[in-house]
Amino acid sequence: MENKEIQKLLDFIAQSTLDEVNIETSELKLSVKRYGVAPVIQQVAAPAPVVAAPAPVAAAPASAPAAPAAPVAAAPAAASNRVTIKSPMIGTFYRSASPDSPSFVEVGKDVTKGKTVCIIEAMKLFNEIESEISGKVVEILVENATPVEFDQPLFVVEVA
Repeated sequence: MENKEIQKLLDFIAQSTLDEVNIETSELKLSVKRYGVAPVIQQVAAPAPVVAAPAPVAAAPASAPAAPAAPVAAAPAAASNRVTIKSPMIGTFYRSASPDSPSFVEVGKDVTKGKTVCIIEAMKLFNEIESEISGKVVEILVENATPVEFDQPLFVVEVA
């Protein structure tokens, strides 16, 4: 199974309502578990003084990446020629192939359709994310080696 096929499969699973999926073939073993508890923890965290200290700490990382995503998505909508490249999966975002390699893209540089813009590591697989548009990178919204969520904005590109 190739990376693109795995990526499409993970996208499908992420969009489904399934909480757990196990797939095993002769060349691949895939197990995906969705933890639907995070929103409940966030709701419980509101009257949190009674709850033990670890509950708010666990809720903080889940809400931190989601909070900046909403304002960032609104900013590109204001400029009609700007498009946001979003994460097609959950994983760890990397701007380059290795720590010694240069970044795939930089702010102010041009990208073309099909050019690799980053890598997202998901379940020990390194998936090259390609641009679906051509234009100039205006903003990089994610820090290197940080976790990203499905559909989280990664780059803002000004379409030529």
